[in-house]
Amino acid sequence: MKTIKIMTLSALLSISANSLAEVAVIVNPANSNALSESDVSRAFLGKLKKFADGQAIEAVNSAAGNAVRIEFQQKALKKSAAQIKAYWSKRLFSGKGKPLKELSTDQDIIDFVTNTPNAIGYIDSSKVTGSVKVIKTY
Repeated sequence: MKTIKIMTLSALLSISANSLAEVAVIVNPANSNALSESDVSRAFLGKLKKFADGQAIEAVNSAAGNAVRIEFQQKALKKSAAQIKAYWSKRLFSGKGKPLKELSTDQDIIDFVTNTPNAIGYIDSSKVTGSVKVIKTY
């Protein structure tokens, strides 16, 4: 009986995780730079520092543990939360970079991207507004 409960709970959790909306990568509407999937990944890993037009990239993350962040890390970065944490620890220790700024909500990210011409972030695609431009979805 206990095994059936555990299997049912596991199935429900996997269904709810898979039902998360798409993740939209957003930039300021004035930003006309194109980014490939590889560029997006490199920007959020601190490896791509500038857009093609020379503007410094200011990438922002959702708060740690946020479902959208977990989805983004899995789909866009192809890494788990633990792998990302280890990656940034190594970069910080070696002096090659520091973790990205974290914002608490999708609305905080929208506001930041709207007010920062060289910003890039990601949010739940259902929360996209006309004040930002979607460049990729995952």
